[in-house]
Amino acid sequence: MYRLLSHNDLDGVGCGIIAKLAFGDDVKVRYNSIGGLNHEVEWFLENEGKETFLFITDLSVNEGNEKRLEEFYQSGGKVQMIDHHQTALHFNEYDWGYVKVEEESGHLTSATSLLYQYLVQHELMEPSNAVAEFVELVRQYDTWEWEKNDNQKAQRLNALFFLVSIDEFEESMLSRLKEGDSFTFNDFEEKILDMEEDKIERYIRRKRRELVQAEIDDYFAGIVYAESYHSELGNQLGKEYPHLDYIAILNIGGKRMGFRTIHDHVDVSEVASRFGGGGHVKASGCSLNEEAYKKFVTETFHLEPLREDAKRNRYNVKESSFGTLYEDRKEHQYLLYPENDQQWRIKKGEKILENVFTSFNDGEVFLKRNYAAWLVRDEHFVNYLIKLVKKGSK
Repeated sequence: MYRLLSHNDLDGVGCGIIAKLAFGDDVKVRYNSIGGLNHEVEWFLENEGKETFLFITDLSVNEGNEKRLEEFYQSGGKVQMIDHHQTALHFNEYDWGYVKVEEESGHLTSATSLLYQYLVQHELMEPSNAVAEFVELVRQYDTWEWEKNDNQKAQRLNALFFLVSIDEFEESMLSRLKEGDSFTFNDFEEKILDMEEDKIERYIRRKRRELVQAEIDDYFAGIVYAESYHSELGNQLGKEYPHLDYIAILNIGGKRMGFRTIHDHVDVSEVASRFGGGGHVKASGCSLNEEAYKKFVTETFHLEPLREDAKRNRYNVKESSFGTLYEDRKEHQYLLYPENDQQWRIKKGEKILENVFTSFNDGEVFLKRNYAAWLVRDEHFVNYLIKLVKKGSK
């Protein structure tokens, strides 16, 4: 008999689906939140015998259960933990722990891909093209490789996961993976996924107008309150506001927060670990504890949302040789212009700031971080140039 304890996201449920394909009715699967896993492990150790093989996937236990599992294993118990989070690497010190963040090929792993490899290598299940494709879709979504590869099928798989209950998703996936030679969506799923994409776009547009900016510890963070579509929202806001080191998404009702980044210089699993959480380098989360609440809610609640850059400009565009005009809430204007081929400067009103930048991007990041300035529309830029010409003619 087998028991699998896994996370309740797509990657965690992917592990449950793979386990049921391998073991059928001989496996009992329980999906857990990060906080709920330890209660399940404690129950297992108190109530299950050593004849049951325990798998833990996509989650890691606390220090107390870590010691209990080692004692269980040393006394003849069967346990295998499989994870891919950097914060769990120390479990590799145990014979029952297997944590791998990256393959030799350079591709990031997921819990589903690692469990599938384990079961195939130990001849506990037969490989198939359909299952391998499903596993790869889960892996690409969970590691955000889907965006780099423009793999919309992976993104749509996750969207489908949230549109139905876990039981419905599980049943549907098991049926098609057992019967099909490849992984596909049916016509009904394609239709509801198209509708869901439109809904996500509208949601992101609304939340974009609520984003605030704050310097927290070592980084500049974008902070937004949201209960849905955290991955899509965090990724899109990160791309639209690249001067921010990461996006913090607060779910007040769930008393949790997630972190997303598009940058290589930021490890948000390290940010989350400061508040008792963890996760991936580019996507992580934690409970909204007292310290996190103080930093991300109490100290930022009074802030005004960031203004969006003007879109569809023809003249006031970034990296223009004429300069690029920005404005802040105090109606101060900033012209970011090239002084020569290697240097960019900022003119604030009549004064040229002492800062010198080696690229346009560095100058813009400085403006947005220090003044929360935004790119103004063409008509403001044209009026600005007209005033300069008039001053020069006097």
